[in-house]
Amino acid sequence: MKKPKSQSNEPSEPTKSELEILQVLWEFGPSTARFVNDHLNKEKRQVIYMSTLKLMQIMVEKGLLKKDGSQMTHIYQAAVEENKTKSLLLDRVVDNLFNGSASSLMMQLAGNKKLSPKEMEEFKELIKKLDN
Repeated sequence: MKKPKSQSNEPSEPTKSELEILQVLWEFGPSTARFVNDHLNKEKRQVIYMSTLKLMQIMVEKGLLKKDGSQMTHIYQAAVEENKTKSLLLDRVVDNLFNGSASSLMMQLAGNKKLSPKEMEEFKELIKKLDN
């Protein structure tokens, strides 16, 4: 019998909105739902506090967040590692958009005019390191 997501060993892949919340928690560490909501309103888009709180509660059930309810104000923290999550999502992008070809992704990035000169230099250094 299939286990519910809250009981499985691996958390599910985060949605776009869940990823926005995770990014706040990865950057700032354990935080209240109010802090996360205020940051999303300031940096991303207007979000209703109760929507953020409800989504964070769902994320706890899904295994994406942990909640410390030992005090009056609940503190949430990411239950998934940033690098593992980004790696999982990047693997999906490579598989779905580039037919599994990491080199196609790299060529797309290199040809993308959105790379700054500094980013392009970092990209070149990475390639040099991979060659060695």
